[in-house]
Amino acid sequence: MSMIEEGSFTLSNNLWRISDINSKYEMCQSYPFALIVPKNISDEQVIQASTFRARSRIPVVSWCHPGTGAVLARSSQPLVGLMMNMRSNADEKLVAALCTQLVDGKGLRRKLYIADARPRKNALANGAMGGGSESSSHYFQSEIVFFGIDNIHAMRESFARLRDYLDTHGAASSDGMSSFLRHGGWTWGGGNLSSMSASVSTLGDSGWLIHVQSVLAGSAWIAARVALESASVLVHCSDGWDRTSQLVSLANLMLDPYYRTFAGFQALVEKDWLAFGHPFSDRVGMPTISGTSFELTRHSSAGSFSSLPLRQSSGSITPQASSSSHSQNNYSPIFLQWVDCVSQLLRMYPFAFEFSSTFLVDFLDCVLSCRFGNFLCNSDKERQQCGVYEACGCLWAYLADLRSSEGSSHAHYNLFYDPLKYNGPLLPPAAALAPTLWPQFHLRWACPSESEAGELEAECRKMAIKFSELRKAKEAAETKAKEYSTAMDALNAELRNVKQVSSSAMNLAKRASKESAAIKRAIQSLGCRVNFVSNSDCTVDVESNPTETPQNLHSPPRRESDGMMGSDEKSDLSVSITMVSDDVVSSNLLGRVCETLCPLRTRDGGCRWPDAGCAQLGSQFVGLKANFDAFDRLSIYDSYFQSE
Repeated sequence: MSMIEEGSFTLSNNLWRISDINSKYEMCQSYPFALIVPKNISDEQVIQASTFRARSRIPVVSWCHPGTGAVLARSSQPLVGLMMNMRSNADEKLVAALCTQLVDGKGLRRKLYIADARPRKNALANGAMGGGSESSSHYFQSEIVFFGIDNIHAMRESFARLRDYLDTHGAASSDGMSSFLRHGGWTWGGGNLSSMSASVSTLGDSGWLIHVQSVLAGSAWIAARVALESASVLVHCSDGWDRTSQLVSLANLMLDPYYRTFAGFQALVEKDWLAFGHPFSDRVGMPTISGTSFELTRHSSAGSFSSLPLRQSSGSITPQASSSSHSQNNYSPIFLQWVDCVSQLLRMYPFAFEFSSTFLVDFLDCVLSCRFGNFLCNSDKERQQCGVYEACGCLWAYLADLRSSEGSSHAHYNLFYDPLKYNGPLLPPAAALAPTLWPQFHLRWACPSESEAGELEAECRKMAIKFSELRKAKEAAETKAKEYSTAMDALNAELRNVKQVSSSAMNLAKRASKESAAIKRAIQSLGCRVNFVSNSDCTVDVESNPTETPQNLHSPPRRESDGMMGSDEKSDLSVSITMVSDDVVSSNLLGRVCETLCPLRTRDGGCRWPDAGCAQLGSQFVGLKANFDAFDRLSIYDSYFQSE
C-alpha cells in the first residue's frame, strides 16, 4: 500500500501500467489495491467501465506472456440485461485494449477469446437478474466460448455425495460398520456384485470427477490459446471469484514454470485467490466481518452450519443464532477442488512440480484449520480491517519452517522434480484429462491402507536420503583423496628437488674430481708429490728425491742464510701448499685453488695452465715460496736425464 501512495512502483512496459485507482478499495472492495490495466486507458475510463461489470470487477491483467505479449485477463460478467442490449463504450474500449499488436504480425492485432466459465443457459438466465454475457459483435476481434462448468451449489452437492460415497463404501464408515459387512455381503471382492455396481454408480453419480475434468479441460484450453495462438483470453463467470479463480490460476500453473515451484505456488495463491477476493469465509467457513465485528462460523460439508458466538470488536462475546440461509447456500469446496486439479496435474507430470502431493494435503489441512490468518475473511480489505496480518500467524512461514527442518529430504519436496525437463508450458491433450480420485486426501480416513499411494514415494525418499548420505560420504572421501593427492604432489616435488640437488652435487663432485686430478698433474709436473686428505685441507709435498719419504709441512718455509748451512750438508726442498675451503668465496674447488695459487686466472674462474706462464714467475708466484739457494746445492744425477 505504501508503494502505491508514494508512487515508488513502476512497470517497465509500453502496453500496461499499474493503476492505484483502487488503492483505498473504493472502486471495488473485492479487488486488490493495485491493478494492471492497458496503458492507453485512463483512470476515468476504468471507473466508467466498472459500472458495467458485476461488483465493479473490471477486466484486468493477471498474467502476460514474456515472449509474445499475450495476456490472461479476468473480470466478472457484464451487466447486459435480459434483452442483451445494454452496452458500455468504456468497457468495450477496455476489453479491446487487450487485443494488442502481434510481435511479428506487421501491425496485425491478436485475437481475443472471452471464456465464459458458465453453461450458456446459466449465462442467459443471469440476464434476467441484470447480468449475462458479451456479444462478439460488440467487442473487437473477439470470440465467445462457454465452458459449461456448474456453479457453487452443484459443486457443494457433488462433494456431499462424494463424502457419502466414501463414508458408505470405505473400509471404516462414520457409524463404525465395515463396508465389507454392509448390505449382507462385501461391497468389494467376491461377494455382492450388485452392491459393487451400485457403489461404482454412486461414485459416478457424485459427479466430482466430472467437475474436476471440466475445470482441467477449460484451463488447458485457455493455456493452449495463449501458448499456441499468441491470443489473449478474458475469463469470467458470474462474480469472477470462483470458477474464474480456478481457471485463471490453473492456466497460470500450466503456462509458467515459476508457479510450479514453492515460491511460485505461494505467489499464485496470493495473487489469484487472496488478492482477487475469493470469499474464503463464505466458501470454506473462515471468520468474516459483520458490521463492526467479525463472525466466527464453521460450515459443515453438507451445507449446514453450527451455531457459534459472535465476537465483538471490543472483545465481548454475545450469543448469536444460527447463520442465515444465505450464508448456508454460499458454502462450496471451490478452493479444495482447485487443489484437487493441481494434484491431477502433478500425477500427469511428476517431473514438472517442485512440491509433492504430501505438500498439497498439508497445505489444505492448514487452510481448513483456521490456524493462520492468510485465509481469514472474504477479501484483502476485510483482512486489513481486522488486522489479520499483525495478529495471526503466516501459513507460508509455517510450511517453510517445516521444509527447512529436513532440507530437500522433507516430504514436501518432489523427488522427481526436473526443472529442465518441463521448462515451458504444460499442454495436456484431452485424452489425458481423465482424473482419478485423489487418494492421499479423499481416502486417508475412509481407506487408510489404500490411501498410502505415497508408500512408493516414501521408499524412494528413504533411498534418496541414503543416496544423499552416500553422496556426502563420497564427497568427503573425494576431499580426503584430494588432500592426499596434494600431499603426494608436494612430496613428489620435494623428492624431485632432492634428486636435482643430489644430481647437482654428484656433478660438482665429478667436476671437482676432474679438476683435482688436473691440479695434481699440474703440480706433479713441477716435480712435486701431491697428497689429498679427506678434510678440507690439501697438502702438497715437493721433494728433491722422490724415493724418500715425503715430509709434510703445514707452515711456509723460511729462507735460511748461507752462513747457517754448511756446503757439504745435503739440503731438501720442501714446499707446503695449503688450501682452506671457503664456501662464501666460491663453491668451485678449482676456483679456490686458483684463487690461492694463480692471480692470472680467467674471469670465469678457469685455469689457463700450461699457457699461463706461471712457472716463469719464480718467487712472485703467490702462495708458493721456494728456497732457490737450496736448488743451487742440489746434486744432479745423470739418471735424471734420459738419453734421446
